[in-house]
Amino acid sequence: MAAGSLQIPPLLSPNAMRIVSLGGLGDVGRNMAVVEFDGQLLLIDCGVLFPEDDHPGVDLILPGFDAISERLDDVIGLVLTHGHEDHIGAVPYLLRQRPDIPLIGSRLTLALLAEKLREHRLRNVPQRVVTDGDRIVVGKFECEFIAVNHSIPDSLAVAVRTAAGLIVHTGDFKLDQLPLDGRITDLRAFARLGEEGVDLFMVDSTNAEVPGFTTPERDISPALERVLAASRQRVIVACFASHVHRVQQVLDAAVAHQRKVVFVGRSMVRNMSVARDLGYLRIPANTLIEQRDIDNYPPEDVVIVSTGSQGEPLSALSRIAHREHPVIELKSGDTVVLASSLIPGNESAVYRVINGLTRLGAHVVHRGNALVHVSGHASAGELLYCYNIVRPRNVMPVHGEVRHLNANGDLAIATGVPPDRTIIAEDGMVVDLEGGKATIVGKVDAGYIFVDGTTIGDISELSLTDRRILGEEGFISVVAVVNTHASKIVSGPDIHARGFVEDDGVFDDVRPLIVSALEAALQDGVDDSYRLQQVIRRQLGRWVSDTHRRRPMIIPVVIQA
Repeated sequence: MAAGSLQIPPLLSPNAMRIVSLGGLGDVGRNMAVVEFDGQLLLIDCGVLFPEDDHPGVDLILPGFDAISERLDDVIGLVLTHGHEDHIGAVPYLLRQRPDIPLIGSRLTLALLAEKLREHRLRNVPQRVVTDGDRIVVGKFECEFIAVNHSIPDSLAVAVRTAAGLIVHTGDFKLDQLPLDGRITDLRAFARLGEEGVDLFMVDSTNAEVPGFTTPERDISPALERVLAASRQRVIVACFASHVHRVQQVLDAAVAHQRKVVFVGRSMVRNMSVARDLGYLRIPANTLIEQRDIDNYPPEDVVIVSTGSQGEPLSALSRIAHREHPVIELKSGDTVVLASSLIPGNESAVYRVINGLTRLGAHVVHRGNALVHVSGHASAGELLYCYNIVRPRNVMPVHGEVRHLNANGDLAIATGVPPDRTIIAEDGMVVDLEGGKATIVGKVDAGYIFVDGTTIGDISELSLTDRRILGEEGFISVVAVVNTHASKIVSGPDIHARGFVEDDGVFDDVRPLIVSALEAALQDGVDDSYRLQQVIRRQLGRWVSDTHRRRPMIIPVVIQA
């Protein structure tokens, strides 16, 4: 296979399975895997990655769909392990290319996704609800679903059987032994699969560097109780809009302290409505109030559950911190709880929000100063436990940055998995499973697909580089009118800047240098506007670099009179 080819080529061996990750290996997001057997493709998850500061103007980042764009007719199903955005957020964009791909997932996962499909005007998409313990046949694949505990209800691992072997994909999971909903990770099913013989174990890596076991969810409840007991004003709790368990804990604490609860943020209102309708969220009567009625209650009687725990600029919490929210005005003495993890890359945005809230007089409680969040992912001790139970022939760490994948691989090796059967792959690497051995056999292109408003995939790295330069260094425009026949400058050069200097008078020193360079080029017979623009760009760029140690974008325009 040619290295870096665009499309996943058909698997030629009838006795092999092929696995290609189109996202999620190297990032905490845009999770998507392709499993191929006998000409058919089964997809596992299809999520988004949220942009960082070096992605100006980008709204979402999708998996590398291009690798399967010419083989969409071979796709026989999309298995969704759970309802987090980094696992389902890209589904509508995939369905734009082929809207009849069957979706397979738990009841809550498909219900959360249904809201997104309506927003994208995707109707009549085939769906199949499954639950733990179910075994279904999807084309030439048999899929078995296993209950796993995570920070959202109804999460599933999936075992995929074919004549070429057995793959187990954990999805995101942990081993909370006292979960709030009583639904623990089914270790007996993992052990049974291990006895059957797992040929490839694809394992969540997010917390592989964290020693021991992840703290149980229920340990957060006392911290929330203390916050509400100590506060004499409003309490705002920001968390992920899909974290049903966390919201349930906030609701229970609010009821215990005779407070009303209001949901703020479109995704929070939507998701909690779905969770309540399906019975995953229990809201006592007369507890929930509408946002418009919030001022009808004393501050000490209200708890606000909001989006924005990652510092998203347009989220409810960010707007509150900047006094831009249309309804909620933060008062000095209010308490804000950030009940979520800090996703890598969001640190600056989150700290900006914390500083804004503190500046307004709020008391901010977060993971750094109180136990108000625990991870939804298995730590090293739990991963070791799973490896010892399953005893897989091959391991492929998934879902995490490179350091997480490597740490997870080291854990597998420590339990006896041979190093040459521990696959540390990158997005796009093609892994073939044949005869019980997994091997990297090539690579396809699985780069970022950027979403900018309604534009998908037309944003190049060059465009992002230009945006970064504009944002960090500013730009300078230069306009000159020349008469190439008379070899003289008729007007200009007029120089203006944005994001570089406040006073255009700073260019008085460089203007004569540009004039001299242009006149010299005209005298030498240069009569092409593009070449004259390059003369301006070189002269001005050299002066800016030497004088100001900056590299702004320079936009020269030469008009021929």
